[in-house]
Amino acid sequence: MPALPQPKPVPPEPAPLRPVPAPARRPSRWKFVLPLASLLVLLGALAWLALRPQFGGGPPTAALKTAQVVQGTLKRTLRVTGQTSARNFANITVPLVRAPDSGRGMILMKLAKPGTHVKAGDVVAEIDAQNLMDHIDDVKDQVAQAVNDIKKRMAEQAVDWENLQQTLRVAKANWDKALLDLKAAEVKTELEREIYRIRAEEAEANYKQLQASIPLTKQRHEADLRILEIAHKRQLIHLENHQQDLVRFTIRTPMAGLVVMQQIFRSGEQAQIQEGDQVAPGQQILKVVDLSSMEMEGAINQAENSELRVGQRARVGLDAFPGLEFPGTVYSIGALAVRPGRGESYYVRTVPVRIAIHGSDPRLLPDLSAWAEVEIETVENALLVPLNAVHAENGQHFVYVQSGDRFEKRAVQLGTRNRTHVVIREGLRAGERVALERPPEKPPKP
Repeated sequence: MPALPQPKPVPPEPAPLRPVPAPARRPSRWKFVLPLASLLVLLGALAWLALRPQFGGGPPTAALKTAQVVQGTLKRTLRVTGQTSARNFANITVPLVRAPDSGRGMILMKLAKPGTHVKAGDVVAEIDAQNLMDHIDDVKDQVAQAVNDIKKRMAEQAVDWENLQQTLRVAKANWDKALLDLKAAEVKTELEREIYRIRAEEAEANYKQLQASIPLTKQRHEADLRILEIAHKRQLIHLENHQQDLVRFTIRTPMAGLVVMQQIFRSGEQAQIQEGDQVAPGQQILKVVDLSSMEMEGAINQAENSELRVGQRARVGLDAFPGLEFPGTVYSIGALAVRPGRGESYYVRTVPVRIAIHGSDPRLLPDLSAWAEVEIETVENALLVPLNAVHAENGQHFVYVQSGDRFEKRAVQLGTRNRTHVVIREGLRAGERVALERPPEKPPKP
């Protein structure tokens, strides 16, 4: 029997290799030494700067800011704030409807675009005139009715006059008959003659009474006609007024200029007037301004009123457009101070000032916030230093003049000043340099 093959033994799997740990590195000492050294150097520098003045040291000359004494022109100005406006303008208002129909609301049907330029005679607004036209038709009917009333009264008076004349003729005939009967009563008895005499007197009195009523009747007829004529004339005037109102419902500008809309409150918010708004008679809806007559309306404190004079030169700028400036002159100064507005002290009074603006620019429009620098005084060929360089002590003024690496304290006499510079009358020369701050004083040596 053949022998079976024996299985070969499986070799065992090799064990995984473990990483050999690196030898531990000792921390470097320089990692902590360098930051510590930097910190010590910084603290030493700060301590040296703090203790330096105690040992007679001071800041170097370059640490103090200086300015050079220059010779030039100093201008003292007064700043005025306000808003732009135009001296020449035309207010466009809603026409007043004549009585007895005044006070009615009106609707704007057409309105010029804000910011457009118009010429004299151009239509800038139109008001809905349908209601007025209907009313004019009613007034025309009233005029025709007044004419018919006059004709009717004249016809009635003609009939009344004819009746009066007929009654007068009848009374005259009765009187004549009574006189004839009185003449024929001679053959009658005494009583009958008395009756005829009484009848004749009665007929005579009746006739004379009718004759006396003729002037009164004429006056009554004339008065009745006059009343109707006055009513007719009143209706004619009413019609003529409304016809003139109809013409004025088409509003034309009396001058050329720029259209500026007025502000109204719509739904609780401020907005410009536009087509379709309801306006009231006499309400201002827009303004036509002449841009060649622009000015700035401002106010100054009443204490500064004596500084201004009509004709003083000024420089005008707009807050909305920095860098845009115009020359100007003081045009008018208020004679009386006025009360302040809201948010200002009650005891502060201001004087209104108007400054004419010379020149034009498309950006120069009315109702812009603006400022003006009015030239109050000008000093030519003067020595000028900044205000920061001047110091005061015991009523004396002095400056620190640079001399090498040191500063010399020197007394000076001051002249006119503005917000940045002051005129030096005595004590300095042009070209010298002065410190803009007080140098630290050197402590006395122990």
